[in-house]
Amino acid sequence: MTISIGQAIAIGIVYYLGNIGTPWLSLLGSISIVYKPLVAGTLVGFILGDPVQGCIIGAAINLPYIAFISAGGTAPQDPGLAGTVGTAWALAAGVSPAAAVTIALPLGLLGTMIWVLHMTLDVTFVHMADKAADEGDLDKICFLHVVPPQILMFFFCVIPATVATYFGAEAVQGIIANLTGTPLHIFEVFGVFL
Repeated sequence: MTISIGQAIAIGIVYYLGNIGTPWLSLLGSISIVYKPLVAGTLVGFILGDPVQGCIIGAAINLPYIAFISAGGTAPQDPGLAGTVGTAWALAAGVSPAAAVTIALPLGLLGTMIWVLHMTLDVTFVHMADKAADEGDLDKICFLHVVPPQILMFFFCVIPATVATYFGAEAVQGIIANLTGTPLHIFEVFGVFL
């Protein structure tokens, strides 16, 4: 399966909409239901034209994250990136759901790095809001609380997910083609254990 640039961008937007702190599909900026790999995988399946297989792969990727919580704002893994890009790669490569888990879990670690970078840069908006509070400018505080962080998060979510989906799908297809047989079976076994 070939993934077009339009599909890759749509998958990047799904990742953004499901991320922690986006107010569009969540209650008060909490975790969105799209953050779950089962839901994200189904949406990716719709984008790529196979929602049933996307749901199956998303459900398999969701299993290691079944007890995921983000206590105190920490994000030990990012199920959103694993669910979106992992499902896209698995659909493009045509692998089993068990092998998809093995492909997707490292993406969760990468997503955590993106999250930490995003939160580190968001601190600058807090300092700007503090300065606006000293000036008594409530409108500026509200603006700095929502708009710049969402723009920054949009770019930090959509660009990496789009690039990974568009360019990574072909690379994963090549790797899977070279691993057919026993090596791919080993990945599937690891995926079952995970």
